[in-house]
Amino acid sequence: MDSAPPAIFTAAGGSAFARHPQTEFELRGLYVKKMFVGGLPLESTEDTVTEMFNEYGKVRSIKLASDVFTGKCKGFGFVEMEGHEARAAIAALNGKIIGDKSLKVQFEEPRKGGKRGGRR
Repeated sequence: MDSAPPAIFTAAGGSAFARHPQTEFELRGLYVKKMFVGGLPLESTEDTVTEMFNEYGKVRSIKLASDVFTGKCKGFGFVEMEGHEARAAIAALNGKIIGDKSLKVQFEEPRKGGKRGGRR
């Protein structure tokens, strides 16, 4: 995959610096934020969660964690939306009661530590 050369910007003092786009969406001028969504009902599907978030803007991508054997939702996932739309969704949906659970919606935080979990 060819990478595009970094864009060159000029600072107020006249010095030039390069900026490397971090995501494909940033290349198109969109600033997409990834949100963690927890406390979802186990019956949730990508369609039902997308429908819930579409009230606040366009859902760019969605990935729900699912059980390997049954394919059912594990109760959490990740949703990507533009920054201002993501903030509106967080403000409206974080703490909302669905069924007998409270939704937890927040910006994704990078994992701490360098190693990922896994089987030993």
